[in-house]
Amino acid sequence: MKTSDLIVLLSTNVEPVNGGRVARTIGISVIAGIAVAIGAVFATLGVRSDISDPNALVYLPVKLLFTLQIVVLTSLCLIRVARPGGERTSPIALVMLPFIVIMMLAGLMLAAAPHGSWDRMLIGDRWLECLISIPTIAIVPFAAVVWTVRRMAPTDLTRAGALAGLVAGGISATAYALHCTDDSLPFVALWYGGTIVFCTLAGAKLGPRLLRW
Repeated sequence: MKTSDLIVLLSTNVEPVNGGRVARTIGISVIAGIAVAIGAVFATLGVRSDISDPNALVYLPVKLLFTLQIVVLTSLCLIRVARPGGERTSPIALVMLPFIVIMMLAGLMLAAAPHGSWDRMLIGDRWLECLISIPTIAIVPFAAVVWTVRRMAPTDLTRAGALAGLVAGGISATAYALHCTDDSLPFVALWYGGTIVFCTLAGAKLGPRLLRW
């Protein structure tokens, strides 16, 4: 068979990739990851004791808005990157928006506060717990998202792995926020943002190995 004949044969009756199926499959894995992460936090750490406090009712939604924005925006990018060649049309810079906003707000809060309170605002009471918990809780959501994305045959494995790590980090931080009582935005920007970035870098490192097909 000539090469031209083979190309014609392979291009006959080719059906387009079902974008809706890709979105649904990734969406299911993300929702499952959120459920597992929240269950793990409630079972091991527990819900924050001051959940009904007026301050908690103000700052907890802000933290959840930050983390859930990461999950939603990154999932939208991952839906594109998960398809072969999809990285060429993925608005990857969009996932940086929540980080930029939280850092700007944190900077404004620090600028308005006396220098003597900066340590408290940045370090809080749970920095070490946050540093350990978010990457640990992210393991199962990361595994679920990677397993799903691998079935889609992505071609940019490093980028796909990074986005999977970013989604998992955002999911984990969302669940951990339901337990953590440190609500300072500088704390959230530093420790939540930093551990989510760590999850992203770990995903980029593991992506070429775990997503190979």
